[in-house]
Amino acid sequence: MRKNSTTETATERSRRISAGPAVHPARTPVNAHGPGSTEPGHDCPLCPRLADFRNDIRAREPHWFNGPVAPFGDRDAALLIIGLAPGLQGANRTGRPFTGDYAGDLLYDTLHAYGFAEGTYEARPDDSLRLIDCRIGNAVRCVPPQNKPLPIEIRTCRQFLTAVRDEMPRLRAVVLLGRVAHDSTLKAFGVRAADAPFSHGAEHQVGAFRLFDSYHCSRYNTNTRVLTPQMFRAVFARVREHLDAK
Repeated sequence: MRKNSTTETATERSRRISAGPAVHPARTPVNAHGPGSTEPGHDCPLCPRLADFRNDIRAREPHWFNGPVAPFGDRDAALLIIGLAPGLQGANRTGRPFTGDYAGDLLYDTLHAYGFAEGTYEARPDDSLRLIDCRIGNAVRCVPPQNKPLPIEIRTCRQFLTAVRDEMPRLRAVVLLGRVAHDSTLKAFGVRAADAPFSHGAEHQVGAFRLFDSYHCSRYNTNTRVLTPQMFRAVFARVREHLDAK
């Protein structure tokens, strides 16, 4: 999506009205969804630095989501997209991956273009956007300071990434947005880094899964032209071709 002098992007409109969930989640323990749950609770304490940062933000912005952000989309999807972590004013604010930051503007526009989404993306969790045969999550569930999780935090949160993989019986394609998502997913899938080096546009077959690498669709990468919309769409064109081939 391009911005001009007279048109707000969905992200700008969402931030202006400070959109967030209609009902704030309950403050729940680590396994919030019952015995054997693989989802972290809203007050997950596993990474003390992230928990402290989360609590600081809650004090400043109590109406924001401010918790581990669960994946968006059906577990029965064939495509999984893995990002880095919730953005401070994006998913950490709204409670839905890539919702409310500039990365979401490009991601959801691209998913629409290749038939992985329908409805209208308005950068808030109660819009009409719906994913089609697609699910989106992050390597790290909680917002990190400066958007930079520590290695121990990435490692600690990997159990939730592994659980997402295990609960998707039809999974065939995984898009990895950036090196952190790439490296953590390889470890979650039991793949040696030397067997699947990261580069934009690279593809790696891992058992029944095809991994697709892309630079992260962050505002920094798009502003510096490290990643262009055309480069990003080319990755999803290959994903669409792969899924349609069988």
